[in-house]
Amino acid sequence: MRSRHALFKAKNSPAKTTSSREPTSSPNKALSQNPSETHLISLIHASKTSRQLHQIHAQIFLHNLSTSSQIATQLISSSSSRKFIDYAITVFNHYYPKNSFLFNALIRGLTNNSLFESAISHFILMLRSDVKPDQLTYPFVLKSIATLCSEGLGRALHGMIYKSGFEFDLFVRISMVDAYVKVEELGSALKLFDESPQRFYGESTLLWNVLINGCCKVGSMRKAVDLFETMPERTTASWNSLINGFLRSGDLERANELFGRMPEKNVVSWTTMVNGLSHNGDHEKALSLFSKMLQVGVKPNDFTIVSALSACAKIGALEAGVRIHRYLTDNGFRLNAKIGTALVDMYAKCGSIESASQVFRETKEKDVLTWTVMIWGWAIHGHSEEAIQCFRQMMYAGIRPDEVVFLAILTACTHAGKVDLGLNFFKSMELDYSIEPSMKHYALIVDLLGRAGRLNQALKFIERMPITPDFVIWGALFCTCRAHKNIKLAELAAQKLLELEPKHPGSYVFLSNVYAAVGRWEDAERVRSLMQNRGIEKDPGWSYVEVEGQVHSFAAGDSSHKDAKDIYLKLEQIVAGAKGQGYMPGTEWVLHNIEEEEKEDALGSHSEKLALAFGLIRTSPGMTLRIVKNLRVCGDCHSLMKYASKMSQREIILRDIKRFHHFKDGICSCGDYW
Repeated sequence: MRSRHALFKAKNSPAKTTSSREPTSSPNKALSQNPSETHLISLIHASKTSRQLHQIHAQIFLHNLSTSSQIATQLISSSSSRKFIDYAITVFNHYYPKNSFLFNALIRGLTNNSLFESAISHFILMLRSDVKPDQLTYPFVLKSIATLCSEGLGRALHGMIYKSGFEFDLFVRISMVDAYVKVEELGSALKLFDESPQRFYGESTLLWNVLINGCCKVGSMRKAVDLFETMPERTTASWNSLINGFLRSGDLERANELFGRMPEKNVVSWTTMVNGLSHNGDHEKALSLFSKMLQVGVKPNDFTIVSALSACAKIGALEAGVRIHRYLTDNGFRLNAKIGTALVDMYAKCGSIESASQVFRETKEKDVLTWTVMIWGWAIHGHSEEAIQCFRQMMYAGIRPDEVVFLAILTACTHAGKVDLGLNFFKSMELDYSIEPSMKHYALIVDLLGRAGRLNQALKFIERMPITPDFVIWGALFCTCRAHKNIKLAELAAQKLLELEPKHPGSYVFLSNVYAAVGRWEDAERVRSLMQNRGIEKDPGWSYVEVEGQVHSFAAGDSSHKDAKDIYLKLEQIVAGAKGQGYMPGTEWVLHNIEEEEKEDALGSHSEKLALAFGLIRTSPGMTLRIVKNLRVCGDCHSLMKYASKMSQREIILRDIKRFHHFKDGICSCGDYW
């Protein structure tokens, strides 16, 4: 087989006769001795691989049809639609003279393959070649310009369209409005819309939808509603755009109301709601709506599945996630990179790292995100060796790590106390992969050094940073100061935190915690008073626990649950039993200088303890409990969980904001290093 460049040089070569016994692939078998243009074009469209396209192209030369503009155009279109964009460019470069059909096919192909700068470059080449653009050229050039957010180029192209007389072509006008919307020039988009004579005709629905979507994008919901109410004909896409706008602005009530009024709902409608509710933190409602979607017989697409699995992951709804996984298997969904990654993430974040690992092995199409999620999973479960091994396997598979992968592997080193290895990975980022560390990478190194007690080294690391340390950096140092009771350094970090974000509650809470831990109650109260005087409130603690497929949430000090009386009674029994085995309430975790008995009462209302008591009441003996907490678990709750696991002979899996804690037989997987 000759090279693709040699094929272009062969157009004047005499055709060779092929033996009837010579093996040929399917495209060649379908060729007659004198194939017509129509026949060759049908074969081009039927081809599925680059090899088949090359073979058809060879036959085009052999039958002296290489000068056909129509065939060359179809080759470019077919190649680019199958992601063989380099081949499409080669066909284009070797065809003369070039015309608008060839330019349009290539510009469309480049745009659809996200090669926006190249699309614009070829448009400029088109102008320099004295080939006039038409109504099929401008929409794709506008899309490329808008994606690159090049407002100046967009206005220049608008002027060119106006001069060429295509301004009132509906498809071109829709593309111009869409381009202005994407660069957030809503005023220009509205002006174009108002000047459109077609806007009150049925075929202009797309124009209305594009503008409604643009208003929603910039948060102009009142204008979006006005357009929606005024438009001559609404499609399902019109409803979907407005619903998505309300969800993006956080107005769940209006989104739900509009969704209920929809005359017809398609898979996009359901997906928009599931994803939007989850994005706004209403994960339980998102999963409930997903179940209803299946009940009414609407088949989800990949994005719906990913959104539902994401909701499961955020609240630790393992049973719901398992049901979705079973649905995928029963309904023939392919375990592609998107779904495989979402399943791995769900299982890992719901506490089943073994299931995450199994799905990871079964996922054949792994991209860098799939590997990242698996490494994160091993890291947050405290399996540093597995995380490092997974990182090495990714390298062997030829996947180049990005900045997020390094965040995952540094997290693994941090949780395991592997300081030197973590520092080596950090250096490797720049030296081996030319990845510039972000603030998050620097924060992980501060955390890595601080957890290991190397606080002075952590401070020197901050002082030598090439970028100005932010709130996260000083916060990382502050947390480790409390663990090691280094008051002097904690006060320095607290001062930096308050200078950077004087309204952030974490700064005050952290400093109060440090003072309380060493018994400096006057200082602790002073900080809390300052916090109250400035009207700053502490983020409330809450926890989720899944029981019989239903997720129950608890806030700190919660007494609103229908089983509250039984929950607090059970908690008293747990604490009493734990004390009998040596448990001592960690009253140093209470911020006020109050009597010891009152401190114990304050500790008893933490949300994860309420979730623990409820789970023990409502589940069968020996059943694993899975709890998700929105804040970092305190030392007292951590201690009680160890005793509870031993007394109940259960595994208790607690996920806090930092990592997983697997409690079994009175021992935690973190080794009390968290």
